[in-house]
Amino acid sequence: MSIICISDIHLSEERPAVTELFFKFLAEEAEGADELYILGDLFDLWIGDDDNSQLAEDVKTNLARLSDTGTKLFLQHGNRDFLIGQKFLSRIKATLLDDYHLLEYRDRRLLLTHGDLLCTDDIDYQNFRKKIRKPLYRWCILGLPLFIRKRLANSWRKQSIKANAKKPSDIMDVNPGAVASVMDYNSATLLVHGHTHLPGHHGIDGPKGERIVLGDWDLHGWALSLSDDSVVLSKVTL
Repeated sequence: MSIICISDIHLSEERPAVTELFFKFLAEEAEGADELYILGDLFDLWIGDDDNSQLAEDVKTNLARLSDTGTKLFLQHGNRDFLIGQKFLSRIKATLLDDYHLLEYRDRRLLLTHGDLLCTDDIDYQNFRKKIRKPLYRWCILGLPLFIRKRLANSWRKQSIKANAKKPSDIMDVNPGAVASVMDYNSATLLVHGHTHLPGHHGIDGPKGERIVLGDWDLHGWALSLSDDSVVLSKVTL
């Protein structure tokens, strides 16, 4: 059995090279895998399943094509695409996972998450996250006309970039205590997440285990491949 995990592709019309790289990855590397897990931020912005832009349609077509080859698709919400809903999921034949998903794979217990919940030192962000993830807030946003949602999303993104530029880098990384706590609670031996854009293998404070961070996609992408005898984090290139 083979599994691939990716995150933080941040697809947008302003980054066509990343879109090209992603579609190539789906056709050449993801096809043939038993399962593909997208751990949040597939899109740089997603403002509702009624988005009928060319990018949205192309992404749905390519992901549905992968599903049709037999690869099972799983998605988690990220901080940029938490408005992905059932209409989009049905179109690409994917399953939406909870914020934390425990996957038992051979002799490992893998805990999959986007990663933003682990950045507990960023109190302003965590408060904002709690507000925008409430069902009533989601309902109100999705009830707005599409063009207004696009303006709001662009405004949020600009505010986020401005706010993050003023924050110490350490509070935007995961909190070691939060990592140890969630791994211990789930009896996980391997934590896989994205969000922080700090790809690599990391140790764990407390319980024995390992943390692998998936990188964001830009000049190249990142993918974690798990097979019967290996766990490999590698770059994705054209």
